Amino acid sequence: MASILKNLRLLSDPSRVRILLLLQREELSVAELQEILGMGQSRISTHLAQLKQAGLVEDRRTGKSILYRFTAPEFDDLLQRSAVEIPESKDDSEALKLALARRQDRMKAYFDGLAGRFGREYVPGRSWKGLGETLLSLMPPLDIADLGAGEGTISQLLARRAKHVIAIDNSPKMVEYGADLARKHGVANLEYRLGDLEAVPIEDASVDLAFLSQALHHAPHPERAVAEAWRILKPGGRIVVLDLLRHGFEDAREMYADLWLGFSEVDVRRFLEQAGFQDIETSVVHREEEAPHFETLLAVAEK
Repeated sequence: MASILKNLRLLSDPSRVRILLLLQREELSVAELQEILGMGQSRISTHLAQLKQAGLVEDRRTGKSILYRFTAPEFDDLLQRSAVEIPESKDDSEALKLALARRQDRMKAYFDGLAGRFGREYVPGRSWKGLGETLLSLMPPLDIADLGAGEGTISQLLARRAKHVIAIDNSPKMVEYGADLARKHGVANLEYRLGDLEAVPIEDASVDLAFLSQALHHAPHPERAVAEAWRILKPGGRIVVLDLLRHGFEDAREMYADLWLGFSEVDVRRFLEQAGFQDIETSVVHREEEAPHFETLLAVAEK
């Protein structure tokens, strides 16, 4: 009886229940649990030690990693009923799918390694500018909305190949500066409009591509900004989101006027799904070498 009561006391903690619900489905490492749950390593390790001591989980070493798995099937039904009372469990389930997909994505790891070496060794004629120009030349002529464009640096690059680019920003000074710069350089297919991410001044179903680069974390309601992107896209149109992966650098709120400290892949996928997008792909494409080591999240989806 004492053992059962001890286990029930352990299961009274929502964080431990979330861990067990994940381990019911898949063996996971501490690092993977960190990624999925957004908890610190020491906190997760403490929970795992308690669960292991109680006989609810066990571990095994594979290479340099230690994997944990659930070993108490008699608590299966209780855990599943508990999941209904834990709001985070649904997001945990989605994050688990992403974590497992990354585990299998050996090819991506290989190309990440190649990207990390690009530019470190001198090769005559090879540069990021040259690569960027090449990729731009492959882009078909499209009607593009650059949402949260700032002064429009990316808008002006896109305009070199696009049919028409509409740059949206809520700062009158940014819009004025960008428009003056476009006129100065004779970029006739680039139009600046003053507007809000959550109420975009663009007609329904009128653009082929909606682009949000480091803009979503400035939106008070990011799900509304994504829904607006869906509204202005033509059927078959695509959205591209580049934003910060969720982080803990609180100073960003003051330094950069950030409303959100980035987003998880689960967050962004939820925004896109709720808006009606399909064929959603997300990945982490860059990590800064210097602290606080901001990471860049890329999401692409189709209307």
